[in-house]
Amino acid sequence: MDRGKAVQEVGEDVEETQEDIEGFDDFTIASTWERFISEIEAVCRQWFVDGHKNLLDKGAECLGSRNNLYRMKRELKHGVKLYTMEYYFQIHSSDKAGQWDNDLHSLQLSFGVTGFLVIAPLSASGVVLDAPESSKLLSAVAIALSNCGSNWPAFVPVHDPSRKAYIGIQNMSTTFTRRFNSDRIGSQVPVRLLHLEGLYELFVSKFALTAVDFSTNCFSVRSTMRLSYRTPPYADDNDEGQDNINKQRKGDAVEDNHIKSQWDSDCPWAEWYSSEDPIKGFELTAIWPMKMFEGSVEMAELENESPFDAEKWLLLPLISQNMIDDSIGKSGFALQLSLLISALDKSFEAKYLEDFVSAENSGSDISKTLDFIPPPAVVDRILKEIFHDGVESWNHMDFEGRNSRFIKGAPLGSLFAQFCLHALWLGNCNIRAIATLWIEFVREVRWCWEESQPLPKMSASSNIDLTTCLVHQKLQMLAICIEKKNLIVHEHQNGVEREDSVSNIHKVDLHDPCDQSHDMIPKDSLDNSSSQKLVVQHDLEETLVCSSIQGHETRSGDLLPKNYKSAGVVESMMLLHSFQNMHSPIIQDAPPMTEDMHEERLRAAEVFGNLSSLSGQLERDILSSDMSAFKAANPDSVFEDFIRWHSPGDWESDETEDKSMQHTAKSTKPNWPPKGRLSQRMAEHGSSWRQIWNTSPAMPSSEQRPLLDPIREAEKILHYLETLKPHQLLEQMVCTAFGASADTLSQTKFGDLRLLKAKIDQLYSTLSSTLKSLQVIHVPDRVELIGDLKQLCVVFEHIEKLVILAASMYRKLSDAPRLSEAIFQDYFDFYQPKMGTGLASLCYDKDFNMKQVVKPHERDVIASFFPPPTASQSWRKVLSMGNLLFGHEPILREIIFSVSGDVSNGQYSGGGHLVASIGDIETHRMYIRGTSNDLRVALSVTSWD
Repeated sequence: MDRGKAVQEVGEDVEETQEDIEGFDDFTIASTWERFISEIEAVCRQWFVDGHKNLLDKGAECLGSRNNLYRMKRELKHGVKLYTMEYYFQIHSSDKAGQWDNDLHSLQLSFGVTGFLVIAPLSASGVVLDAPESSKLLSAVAIALSNCGSNWPAFVPVHDPSRKAYIGIQNMSTTFTRRFNSDRIGSQVPVRLLHLEGLYELFVSKFALTAVDFSTNCFSVRSTMRLSYRTPPYADDNDEGQDNINKQRKGDAVEDNHIKSQWDSDCPWAEWYSSEDPIKGFELTAIWPMKMFEGSVEMAELENESPFDAEKWLLLPLISQNMIDDSIGKSGFALQLSLLISALDKSFEAKYLEDFVSAENSGSDISKTLDFIPPPAVVDRILKEIFHDGVESWNHMDFEGRNSRFIKGAPLGSLFAQFCLHALWLGNCNIRAIATLWIEFVREVRWCWEESQPLPKMSASSNIDLTTCLVHQKLQMLAICIEKKNLIVHEHQNGVEREDSVSNIHKVDLHDPCDQSHDMIPKDSLDNSSSQKLVVQHDLEETLVCSSIQGHETRSGDLLPKNYKSAGVVESMMLLHSFQNMHSPIIQDAPPMTEDMHEERLRAAEVFGNLSSLSGQLERDILSSDMSAFKAANPDSVFEDFIRWHSPGDWESDETEDKSMQHTAKSTKPNWPPKGRLSQRMAEHGSSWRQIWNTSPAMPSSEQRPLLDPIREAEKILHYLETLKPHQLLEQMVCTAFGASADTLSQTKFGDLRLLKAKIDQLYSTLSSTLKSLQVIHVPDRVELIGDLKQLCVVFEHIEKLVILAASMYRKLSDAPRLSEAIFQDYFDFYQPKMGTGLASLCYDKDFNMKQVVKPHERDVIASFFPPPTASQSWRKVLSMGNLLFGHEPILREIIFSVSGDVSNGQYSGGGHLVASIGDIETHRMYIRGTSNDLRVALSVTSWD
């Protein structure tokens, strides 16, 4: 108990002692304000010691499009308030920032500083609304910087955020201090301050000691000015949203009655969509150099000068936000191609295209709610555009040199390419809409065959382009079949009109291939339909032979077998056994074959056996036809003669044959027959060839069965088109759509932009390599394939944007090609970081602000963008700011006034030798930026402390 009582007494004594010293202040403990200064000092010392290079390594944030301005940021705490301190610095800069550099921070431009600090409260407004707090905050930074020995200027944002006001301070040395102050008038600007004379007087009033009469007193002031002009809006920009209106956009049922033409109405892509003009206008900057002015009268004269008197012109294109912000989304071909890729992904869900169209599947997983079927009227209109608008044949030679030939699709302008491009714009390019359009497309193709109508936009050339997709090859083969069928019908009708062709049907000369009136089948023994079909088939044979004969020249005087079985004598070649001239037979043309037919021949060759240059039944038929025609043209020929004519490389001849040929004209037979033998290759595999030779009758091509049966081949083609699997159709559509879209863009006129041409060539290379995965029989991993194609759409979008921008630039600056190319290069450098292949869109918070210098000979071209305003446009411009450009006043005027003083004399001379060594300094500087409704003034004053 005694011990507890003692403890209690000690505690009471301690409390009494604390009460006695309660009013004592211990100044050895730093206050919160001193700790705040110390914390600022520590941060500034660290930044100062690190230097710019180390600050970059520590994560300095890059600002500005030129990657020259950087920022470091640190949060500070003073009591319960949080502040953020930012240090701005440049990597490549002189001690003094350029007066009108394009990439200056607003504080750099306002006060002429380079590196600087900004300290502001961490709040929603970001400004200090309390004047004592702002002064205390600025003083804390000034003390910290003075302790560091740093001369960085420091700024604090004050007042309302809309005023963009700052106060600042800079310790220039132990002798001088520069103070900064800026504010803004956001309402009606006084008329006096709209003119340079009034602005001059405003600046002079800041350093004139007493009120003076500016009209009689002169003050030497240096001044430089920058004026900004903006081109008036184009005609198609007056109506809100007009850029998004497509002229009769494909797949839309609503027609556009807007009669005003779009800017891209004659561009290659205008047939499919109308793009927003990527260049909304231009901003012209005219800069007057630094010059000494002696009074307000000279400033009034400067206001009356023309922008043509300016020292420098800079041009800035006003780029549409769609060309800068990727988050806005795709447009044009890129958007529709991405929808086509989605349709390809869904095409694997069904075996037949009819499954996507049938009503019972409309609610299943195959057909989503967004996959609607377009109305029949829209489908009919599109089919009319595909088949009946411009029915002239497509010329393959026009696009033979295009880079898209490496893409296995249908060439631009062909029938299937037109189908694919129209399908892109049908509704939202969903699988159901595509299936509906394809079914009707095939029906229209069948109608062309049944009615013997030529396929529009298809070449009837006998050469099938195997570098194209299979659907295009099939359509080209069908076009050939239709042409052959029309020849048969035409010749048959001509034969019926001849009176003797019916009465003497069995009396015609079967050996005359050009006589189209004969028919080997009595019509009385057949019904009408069978008779007509057989007559057509037989007439086809006669037509093919006659056309072959007309394509060769025969020599008069040569001993030819009768009935025109030969096209002429083979020079310097005699038959081995009869010593007669060898005649070249008239043979049938090899039938055209599509890619799958070639593959079928190769598979048949594997089954038939290992025959050199012989593969399948079709090859046997062609070889047999050639042998029969050769026998008919050369009755005394042997197998070796045929080899010498058909495959000279398989006949090894002695040198004496050429000498023996020299004596043929004297009817002598020295050293005849010439010595020679079959090659080893033909000797080894010649048994099959000889077997065909032995079984082939002597028959001219006019009497042979045609190698191409157009009716049978056409039905096979139509069956292929009608039973084509959905994913096979979509795979070929994707290849064709990408190639056709790229070809469409590549036809754009954009001048001699070699950089863009190189990027287009790279696009073709990327398309070719990526789309190869769709050309294999078994498609690789579906998820990986769709992902690659989606990335391809992103790449295509970037190039499409560049092409559209180049087209707009070329239209506006075609008379200034150097300027056009320089601006495009600037935009490409700005946009290039976004041109990745990733699916995620990259968003950048910086705008395109690169300006190009306008050469003197280019000024007239730029000035033409500013036509004199009409009376209705200029009536309101009563309070003009002067310096008009063809009646257009500047949208922004910036002017810098400054005066310098010799600190070794006058009011600054109290510092002795230290002051004398400094020389002239800029004592006052004022930056003014404003229009008729807005004026911002920034003043810096150097004072002696």
